[in-house]
Amino acid sequence: MKNPGDILLISCYELGCQPAGLAAAAASLREIGFSPEILDLSVQAFDPERARRARFAGISVPMHTALRLGVKTARRFRELNAGCHICFFGLYAQLNAEYLLEETADSVIGGEYGAPLRTWVGQLAHGKNGPVPGLSLKGRLSAPHLERAPSAAPDRDLLPSLERYARLEYQGERRLVGAVEASRGCKHWCRHCPIPPVYGGRFYAVAPDSVVSDIRELARRGARHIHFTDPDFLNGPAHALRIARALHEAFPEMTYDFTAKVEHILKQRPLFKELAAMGCLFVVTALESLSDRVLENLDKGHTRGDILRALAVLKEAGIAMRPSFVAFTPWTSLEDYIDMLDVIEHEGLIGHVDPVQLSIRLLIPPGSLLLGVEALKPFLGALRQENFAYDWKHLDPRMEDLWKSVWGLVEDAAKRGEEAERTFYRIREKALSIRDNRLPAQTAVYPQRPESRPPRLSEAWFCCAEPTDAQIEIVEG
Repeated sequence: MKNPGDILLISCYELGCQPAGLAAAAASLREIGFSPEILDLSVQAFDPERARRARFAGISVPMHTALRLGVKTARRFRELNAGCHICFFGLYAQLNAEYLLEETADSVIGGEYGAPLRTWVGQLAHGKNGPVPGLSLKGRLSAPHLERAPSAAPDRDLLPSLERYARLEYQGERRLVGAVEASRGCKHWCRHCPIPPVYGGRFYAVAPDSVVSDIRELARRGARHIHFTDPDFLNGPAHALRIARALHEAFPEMTYDFTAKVEHILKQRPLFKELAAMGCLFVVTALESLSDRVLENLDKGHTRGDILRALAVLKEAGIAMRPSFVAFTPWTSLEDYIDMLDVIEHEGLIGHVDPVQLSIRLLIPPGSLLLGVEALKPFLGALRQENFAYDWKHLDPRMEDLWKSVWGLVEDAAKRGEEAERTFYRIREKALSIRDNRLPAQTAVYPQRPESRPPRLSEAWFCCAEPTDAQIEIVEG
C-alpha cells in the first residue's frame, strides 16, 4: 500500500474550510513511508479512477452533513472497487460505528484518530489484524481513543488551494482564509452536542509552536484571516491568549475569528479588548435559544440574561457576535421562536445571523446525552439509523409546519442569493402568520441592505444541516 493512490483520504464537508485534520493524518502516514492522497469532495469532483486504484479509503466524518455524504461516497467505492478497505473516522464515526460496520465500513476509528489510523494502516499493509486502541471492527466495537499523542503538522501540499474555499467578507473585501486547529475536544457537557459522548469532558491543546508554524504556512499561501476551528477556543484561555499574541506578533495585519461559549465570554471579559486589538473580528457562539426552559434542557450553562450580557461584552470590545441557534427543539414554543426573532432584530443582529440558523432543528444522534433526559421522552420517536438520528415530533403541529416552511424559505433564498435581511423578514412574517392564523402578507416592505455588513465567512451551512443538492451531486456524479 505504499504506491501513490493506494491510500485515499476523503473529506466530504468541513464548513467550507480546508480539511486540516485530514492533512495532518496524511503527513503522519508519510512519516512511515506511505504516499497518501487527499480528495476533498466539497470542492473536487468524485474521481472513479482514483476510487478504483485505492486499496484503503479513509473517510473523515467530523459532522452530520459529512457523514451523510460520506456514506454515499462509500457506496460508490463499493460499486467501483469491492476490495478496497473502507475506514470511517471522526466524531460522527464513533457515534454511528455499529451501523456503519453493518452497512458500508470495514473499520471505524473514534476519538483522537491520528495515531490509531497510522497504526491500522501499517497493520493492513503487512496483512495483520491486531487490536488497535479506538478501532472498531464488525463484532468488535471499541471505545474512542482519547490518549494524548503528538500530531503531525498538516501537509497542505496535498490539499486544494485556499482559493477553492470560503472567504472572509469584510469591509468590501473577500480575503483568503486559513483554518487552524488550536485544540480538540471540549471540557463541557452540553446535552445536544456530539462531542461529550465521545470525548467525555476532555480537551487537548495543540502545541503553540505547531499552531503558529501552521499559520506561517497558511500566510505563505496567501491567507489573510485565520479561522480557529476549535469547538471552544477559550477552553484553555491562557493557551488561546498565547496563540493570539504569537499570531499578532508574527502577522500584525492578520485577522482571525473563533468559537466560544457564552459563559467563557463572561468569565474572560477582560481579554476581549486585547483580542480585538490583536485582530479578532468576530466570535461564533452557540446561543441555541433565548428560552431559559430550552437552555436548561440542553444544559447549556447559560441563561437568556447571560446571552444579553455576553453580547454587551463583545460590543464593548468592538468584536462582532455571530450567534448559532438550535431554533427548533421539542420545548420551543411558537412564542419562543417569535421572541428569538424579535431579540435578533432589536439587538441589531439580523446581518450577524446566517438565515440557515433560523431553520436548524435539534439533532439527536445515537449516544446523545439527551436520551437520558426525562423531558425529551414525550417527544422522542425511533432511531432512524439511515439518517443517523432519532425522530422527534413537536406536540404543537404549528411548530412542525413552521419548521418545514422556514427550511423551504432558507433553501430557496440560498439558491437565489437573497440578502439575509430579506430572508429574515420573510421568516418573521411566516411565523407571525401561523401565530395569527392568517396568510402571510404579500406586500411586506423589507429594509434595504445596510451599507456596511458585519464580518463573516462566506460559507453559511452548518454541521446539522441537510446536504445541499450541489453537495450530493458532487458525490453522485
